[in-house]
Amino acid sequence: MESPLQFFAGLEDPRVERTKVHLMGDIIFISIASVLCGADTWDEIEYFGKCKFEWLKTFLKLPEGIPSHDTFNRFFSALDPEKFEECFLQWAQSVAHLTEGEVVSIDGKAMRGSKGKGKKGMVHLVSAWASANELVLGQYKVDDKSNEITAIPHLLEVLVLKGCIVTIDAMGCQKDIASAVIGKGADYILALKGNQGRLLEQVEESFRFIDSTQVSVENDLGHGRIEKRTCSVIADLSMIGQRDQWDSLKTLIKIESQRCHKATQKTEKETRYYISSLYPNAAHINTCVRSHWRIENSLHWVLDVAFNEDHSRKRAGYAAQNHSVLNRIALNIIKNEKTARIGIKSKRLKAGWDNNYLLSLLKI
Repeated sequence: MESPLQFFAGLEDPRVERTKVHLMGDIIFISIASVLCGADTWDEIEYFGKCKFEWLKTFLKLPEGIPSHDTFNRFFSALDPEKFEECFLQWAQSVAHLTEGEVVSIDGKAMRGSKGKGKKGMVHLVSAWASANELVLGQYKVDDKSNEITAIPHLLEVLVLKGCIVTIDAMGCQKDIASAVIGKGADYILALKGNQGRLLEQVEESFRFIDSTQVSVENDLGHGRIEKRTCSVIADLSMIGQRDQWDSLKTLIKIESQRCHKATQKTEKETRYYISSLYPNAAHINTCVRSHWRIENSLHWVLDVAFNEDHSRKRAGYAAQNHSVLNRIALNIIKNEKTARIGIKSKRLKAGWDNNYLLSLLKI
């Protein structure tokens, strides 16, 4: 994995020239390194720098010592988040080696701590997650007066997705989004709810009156439960009224889940429907749909638990959005470090304790 540092060298410094006491490169390096080592706040980033000062000055200039937490806050509050995310995207694409048929899941996440009393709403980000690579490929902020429907096309536009399978929840089940995925040389699996007129009803009717082309069953034992997932697919689209308006639509999908919790013996049943541009291979589609939920467990949950993102109180300017990029840089690096067979929290601690390990993560 290439070092992310070189990709941020060309950023435009947002500070007024006469107020520049610390070098932008030093600020960004200390920020990335400290987040890798477990820092979640500007105060912790400053404290990391002060504790590691003698070591840091062996390769950083640090003309005025370690920046204060206020300096880190002001810098990232003013830094153009779109440019910062663009640099992150370039780095992520340089290290992601997506294989043919890899599932790329797109989903939104609200940064709940970014909302202040009487102020604008919380920051909401749409992210793309490569399941097999376990990499964040990119993110896009949802406009304050909009929703994920408008953000997803912007994210798709900048991603390299040829040969991938893009999975999106029901919010993204839109004709223009399906066309955008096909336009990137990828396939789609889109979840269905009642937001597309009679489409959900027509898919349900198709499964009532048309025999399934294929059926695949998966069983999973773990997390204190037994889960059975039955995937049925139909290639006959004759009951779909607007089938020609969905770019490259080939398959209707029904996933029936049955979960039995071993401790309580309580059983839960759920049926979900999808549409896809993939050919009707039930076993393959069952696996792809299951892969989509990794974005919840491997990205959103990790950011909240390991990086404390939901409790972050960064509300000034672009601070929350830019700090989310720092978190995703750190997560990508840690997820793809394979020598230490320990968890994410332990890797962050190890990076803070072992300078050589930290340097290896940063590829210095």
